[in-house]
Amino acid sequence: MTRRQDTRSVPLGRLQKAPENFVPSDLATEISRKGLDDARRGFLKRSFMAAAAGFASVPALAHAASAAHGDPMILEPRPWSTQLGNPVAYQPYGQPSPYEANLQRRQSPGLTQTDQASVAFAPLQGFFGIITPSGLHFERHHQGWVNVDPEQHRLMINGMVKEAKVYTMDDLMRLPAVSRMHFIECGANTGMEWGNSAVPTVQYTHGMLSCCEFTGVPLKVLLDDCGADIKNARYVLAEGNDGSSMTRTINMDNALDDVLVAWGMNGEMLRPENGYPLRLVVPGVQGVSWVKWLRRIEVGDKPWATKDEAVHYVDMMPDGIHRQYTSIQECKSVITSPSGGQVMMGKGFYNVSGLAWSGRGKIKQVDVSFDGGRNWKPARLETPVLDKCLTRFNIDWVWDGSPVILQSRATDSTGFVQPRYHQLREVRGSRSIYHNNAIQSWKVAETGEVFNVQMD
Repeated sequence: MTRRQDTRSVPLGRLQKAPENFVPSDLATEISRKGLDDARRGFLKRSFMAAAAGFASVPALAHAASAAHGDPMILEPRPWSTQLGNPVAYQPYGQPSPYEANLQRRQSPGLTQTDQASVAFAPLQGFFGIITPSGLHFERHHQGWVNVDPEQHRLMINGMVKEAKVYTMDDLMRLPAVSRMHFIECGANTGMEWGNSAVPTVQYTHGMLSCCEFTGVPLKVLLDDCGADIKNARYVLAEGNDGSSMTRTINMDNALDDVLVAWGMNGEMLRPENGYPLRLVVPGVQGVSWVKWLRRIEVGDKPWATKDEAVHYVDMMPDGIHRQYTSIQECKSVITSPSGGQVMMGKGFYNVSGLAWSGRGKIKQVDVSFDGGRNWKPARLETPVLDKCLTRFNIDWVWDGSPVILQSRATDSTGFVQPRYHQLREVRGSRSIYHNNAIQSWKVAETGEVFNVQMD
């Protein structure tokens, strides 16, 4: 286990949050309509810098009066300590504090032409531990999210089975359920970074990532119930019930291993934007296979080559050939604090924190570099460390005020080591979109400002 650094005599550094909503509405509309050219890219960057400068002028982290005079926040009673508070169950369903209202999932302007077929990125920079709050779970839809009446929802299992069956939600929820924690990552996460550093904050570079406790019935139980031909079948087809009829081929090894037909997330029913009342959970596999509003499972002996796996979610290889069915999310990590858009307010001690994950098993080790990858130090892995689940890592660091490049590098239980960009491009080329698991770099300037940069 990595020991904590003795920093008792070192002053504590302070970290200023990144600006959240930095895109003016008129610019967002123009980008959505016309895309990102050099001029609009420049406007976007200047908008972010202006928001960061304005945010820095707010003395939110300023120290109170000197110790000689005492801190009025301690010496003088606060209003909330001298009056009655709100009654019990004033908010029957609990809500975040209004002081945390800036922490939201957000769209990236210009990413898609319509809001119904778009992404809302999770604010990784504001998370603690490994569990994503249900209300901040990232969204990826192909034709918008829908509210489905669970009384009218059905799941059918057909194909190479002895008896095709239709299940109601009541039928499913009467079966023995299991709960497991797993990450889900869109195959296009970090896709905008293939060519160069494109977006300013970790929310937009890595925010198509979440991790929750999912509850449901193992798919194997349902396949056994229908008498699936396990000997001859090789795949299952998962079909969604939204307007896009999302359909994905999943190999039988996964289906019989840890795939869940899930109705629960983080101790409650799924949220509508996450597939309520029923979705598939396919641990370690790209999020598009976690079919939402799940309505049908078909058992077969060959891939279906549906529209969303024949021409989409394919990898452009260096020879110009598209590689299909590359579903596994490989070992990956990212530092979330300090990260792009944040400002380190002075020299001193900082806790460097981040997330690591692998679709092939557990995280075995995370190393952190403070000099752009020349030297590495092992970080602490915080428990729990689970299969196909986010792992939180931390490492102590004393910043001396000089420019640095922060990086993290994860190793999983198979021995796979997260690659640098030049290593990834040697195998995958530079024309891809999906499955970018290269090492992320954050540059800390002498001013303490943190920028997204890319290093080979």
